[in-house]
Amino acid sequence: MFEREITERVSLTDADGGLNPAALGWTRTPLHDTSAIPGRGHWGRNKRWEYWGVMTPSHIVSLTVSCIDYLSLHSVWVLDRATGEAIDATVLSPGGRSATLPASLGDGPARARTKKVSLDIDEVEGATRLRGTAPRVSFDIIADRPAGHESMGVVVPWRRGDRIRRFQYTVKDVARPAHGTLTIDGAAHHLPEGSWAVLDHGRGRWPYQVWWNWAAGSGIVDGRVIGLQLGSKWTDGSGATENAVVVDGKLSKISEELVWDYDSSDWMKPWHIHGERADLTFTPFYNKHSRTNVLVISTRTDQLFGTWSGWVLDAADERVTVDGIEGWAEDVLNRW
Repeated sequence: MFEREITERVSLTDADGGLNPAALGWTRTPLHDTSAIPGRGHWGRNKRWEYWGVMTPSHIVSLTVSCIDYLSLHSVWVLDRATGEAIDATVLSPGGRSATLPASLGDGPARARTKKVSLDIDEVEGATRLRGTAPRVSFDIIADRPAGHESMGVVVPWRRGDRIRRFQYTVKDVARPAHGTLTIDGAAHHLPEGSWAVLDHGRGRWPYQVWWNWAAGSGIVDGRVIGLQLGSKWTDGSGATENAVVVDGKLSKISEELVWDYDSSDWMKPWHIHGERADLTFTPFYNKHSRTNVLVISTRTDQLFGTWSGWVLDAADERVTVDGIEGWAEDVLNRW
């Protein structure tokens, strides 16, 4: 599969609000101007979000600020890895008044303001600051961006016949070293060394129903910082993938639709993701299972947290071992 690398600033949309053909491709640093999303004439199909997942040796934290036109969804989720106790605070609010989202990645803060959940995502010098409060929980986490660190951005088109009616721009930024404080029931937990943050930034116009896989991993193997980013189903047949590996901040794009083998009747069995350029096993230790069914919104998520092993080929066709890095793999069906 050939995927074009974009190296200059480009608008995601054209003058009429449709997908700009020049935006099709991938980047190693955010270059897409997404300021025309949501835009007129597409109400109900515009999806905008910032999701961060932070894995530490003791806890897992995730936060979401999002708006899908007719409602906003904001969430904070925390898992104590020692006890297995999870704290979940999710708020659905009508319209977009509770959400502040930048026009393009890095152009400004992301914020959520509700009675139950308050979130602030701010770009600071060489890092992103993640702050939030929810019942029983607060946090102030810094996700460092080391000099020269690269992230994977890609535009995925969905075609109907010869026309591209729906499309998504995503940035997946893995292996961001994290530090800061997580407070649970008044007890402060300082993030230890070996804590990692991952960003999922999304802007696009989606069909009503989408099924996807997403997987990520971060850690240190043989003295090198390894970041793994994989996706499937929602990109199949589009001519684009969201597969990549990052080694010491340098990104290699994996332009292959990998095969995902897993058992949906037993999510905790090891997952096998493989192809010509990768042979990976993911061994879960926890399943974050959730369902939402509110009016026109219906979601089913199984997000498995666990440990990776195996290898991928980088841009120089050298094997990159990922044994021992931690992350997640998920299966999600959304009607939204």
